[in-house]
Amino acid sequence: MSTANESVTELLQLSRTGDLQAMERLLPLVYDQLRRLANHLMRGERQGHTLSATALVHEAYLRMVSGNAGWQDRLHFYAVAARVMRHVLVDYARSQGRKKRGSGAERVTLDDALAVGPELSLDLISLDMAMQKLAELDARKCQIVELMFFGGMTAEDAAQVLAISPATLFRELKLAKAFLYGKLSPAEA
Repeated sequence: MSTANESVTELLQLSRTGDLQAMERLLPLVYDQLRRLANHLMRGERQGHTLSATALVHEAYLRMVSGNAGWQDRLHFYAVAARVMRHVLVDYARSQGRKKRGSGAERVTLDDALAVGPELSLDLISLDMAMQKLAELDARKCQIVELMFFGGMTAEDAAQVLAISPATLFRELKLAKAFLYGKLSPAEA
């Protein structure tokens, strides 16, 4: 394990004990990774999107610090960051007046890691609704998608966060992709 990863884990553990200075020292260590994660998420957004990757990182970090989730280690921290960034983007899309499905909603491309069949373009609010339905049926499958699509994690890191084998992760990811594809594909006429 690298020194930076050990430092992040150590600072997260200190923050759980109420050490406020640990949280201040944490941001410089995690900022670049959070910024990469935000850039990954913002790639699928429309040109001229008014929420920048920097604003996404800052909003997510503020939400995370105020809710201090008792992070176990750096992977757990980034898993929480992925979930929080997803919620920030969905909240932002909703606040922009996208009341009806598809009426100018933010566009996201389900990347090769999660796409089933031809490339699928979808709106973020629809994806969030489909993921909520998936979570009702199987929370772990939803977490896998969240960690890999929103969190940009590798299969190995996501499997480690969820304490499952990579083979189990790939099996469940395949089912999750099929479920989401079914929910997000236009209905056949």
